[in-house]
Amino acid sequence: MRRYAAFDPPEYVAWKPDPALVRQFRATIEAAPERGAIVATLSVQDKLGLYAGLLRARLHDIQLQRWVKGGVISKAWLGTGEEATTIGPVHALERGQDIAAPMIRNAAACCELGMPVADMLRAYLATEDSPSGGRDLHVGSARYGVLQPISHVGDMVPVVAGVALTFKLKGERRVALTWVGDGSTKTAAAHEGTNFAAVQRLPVIFILQNNRVALGTRLEQHHLPPDFREWPASYGIWGEQFDGNNVLDAYAATRIAAERCRRGEGPAMLVAETFRMGGHATHDEREARATLPDELFKTWGRRDPIGLYEEYLREEGRTTKELAEIEAAVTAEVERATEQALESRERMPPGESALGGVYAGGTAAQGGLPHERTR
Repeated sequence: MRRYAAFDPPEYVAWKPDPALVRQFRATIEAAPERGAIVATLSVQDKLGLYAGLLRARLHDIQLQRWVKGGVISKAWLGTGEEATTIGPVHALERGQDIAAPMIRNAAACCELGMPVADMLRAYLATEDSPSGGRDLHVGSARYGVLQPISHVGDMVPVVAGVALTFKLKGERRVALTWVGDGSTKTAAAHEGTNFAAVQRLPVIFILQNNRVALGTRLEQHHLPPDFREWPASYGIWGEQFDGNNVLDAYAATRIAAERCRRGEGPAMLVAETFRMGGHATHDEREARATLPDELFKTWGRRDPIGLYEEYLREEGRTTKELAEIEAAVTAEVERATEQALESRERMPPGESALGGVYAGGTAAQGGLPHERTR
């Protein structure tokens, strides 16, 4: 894909394929027969759909960076380098049936489940016609089967456990999926929700997204083992690892987990090994570079999930022209969405709309009733 010197991590700007990593990309899939068999069933259109999804995720984030640099918004939370950990799993779900609950870096789950990119961008602008009516930049919509994230990372775990409990009680062959950061595995909500799902044998998939840093806290500062291989077993649930920068491995692993859930075999935990190629948000890129070793950025920079997948597709017979046409179409889609979102700034929400759907927590003496809906 085209590289953007002003917005891409420096390791991506002059990205060239490493032959050894290109071979490893394919070998990762072939090394697991069950996953390889799933990948073999994908049509050309399916594989190109994954490619478009990766591009859409990256270009959405680049657009947010443009707005930050132009003063349209103050900051943005990006998933650069982690796109495959979102796109692969979401494409493995049944659209219109399953439910996904992303963290803010997994925002691409929204557009891959059908939400217009313009609505995703409107969330950052807080316009009246944004999915939350201007209340929150965390974006989601039950209409598309994607839950709006909670800023307290880890809190979506008990939420999706509750959704999965509903599926189980109704006897529905549906699956709920959420992502959990390596840092948020240490929160009470994440632990309690995972334990509840395990005990109740719920149809839920937890993707433990190990990007090696929690805000500015390095993995070794909050997690004693070198990885999370034993984490699923500690809850007594089925688990596997996948390459978080390999969209096909992510897709296949999630498909296997989802089918287990549909058969009533309980929850699954998939450990995705990946890396965040930037700061916690756009305002602390320098802090991230100071916090983590330069070699870590260089190592993961060579494993750009889009670049490696492009090389795989070329080996599969897709031409440079064909890939360029897809990129042009996705780029045009994001550009149109940007124009539409900016036009929405003419429709900002009125102040009184902040009261809609709010539950009062005061006592009667304070002028409110517990759990009283104000409107």
